[in-house]
Amino acid sequence: MSIHQALDRALITEIYVVGPSSTGKTTLCRALAERLGLEGPEFITEVAREVMQQERYSRDDIGKLEMQAAIMRAQLLREQTGRTAAATTGRVLLSDRSAIDPIVYAILTSASEEEAEERVQSLTESHQFQLALAAYRKSLFVLLGPVPEWLEDDGVRSTENQVSLVDSFDRIGCHLSSCTQIYCHEVFKGVLAKLKISWTRNEKFSDEGDGKDEARMP
Repeated sequence: MSIHQALDRALITEIYVVGPSSTGKTTLCRALAERLGLEGPEFITEVAREVMQQERYSRDDIGKLEMQAAIMRAQLLREQTGRTAAATTGRVLLSDRSAIDPIVYAILTSASEEEAEERVQSLTESHQFQLALAAYRKSLFVLLGPVPEWLEDDGVRSTENQVSLVDSFDRIGCHLSSCTQIYCHEVFKGVLAKLKISWTRNEKFSDEGDGKDEARMP
C-alpha cells in the first residue's frame, strides 16, 4: 500500500520522516505538508537544529548524551502539542524526524556496546517516551535512504569525520559499511525493528517481523 493510499483511506493519523542526514527528509515533509494543508503545530519541523541553537550546542557535541536527551525532550513536547492540534482539526500530524533520531545518534557515538545499551535505556525509559512509542506503533514512519551526492556541510551536519567514525560504529555491533550514511540507515532500521515500529520505503510498507536487513542492536 502506498503512502497516498494510506492517507486517502484515513488509515493513519501521524507521519514521521526519518533517516540519515541529507536524504531529503525536509524536502519530502514540505511537499507532504503542502499537499495535506498542514501548518502550525500539526507540522513539526526539525527540532534538533532549534535545540542546538538555543542551547548553544555544536556538531562537536553530537556524542553527548545530554544533547540527545535535550533534543528528545523537545521533540516529544512538540509531538504532544501537535497530536492535540491534529485531533482537534481532524488532520494528520507530520514530523520532520522523531524521538527515534536521538536514540540512533546516541548509539552511533557510543564507544562500546555496553555504553550503547546504557544510552538506549536512559533515553527510552521515561514515561513520555513510552507514551510516544505507543503512538509510533500506530503511525507511519517513512525511512529515507542515503544519497551521497546530497551530503552537504552546513555547520550542523557532521560530514568531515564520517569515514573515521566507522571503526567506532563497528564496536556497537552494527553492519559495517564503507559509507557512514548507509551505516546510519542500518541503525535506524535496527532501532525501529527493536521498538516494533513499522516503516515504509519506496511507497511500500515493510514487514516488521521478517527480520530482514536488520542491524544488530544492543
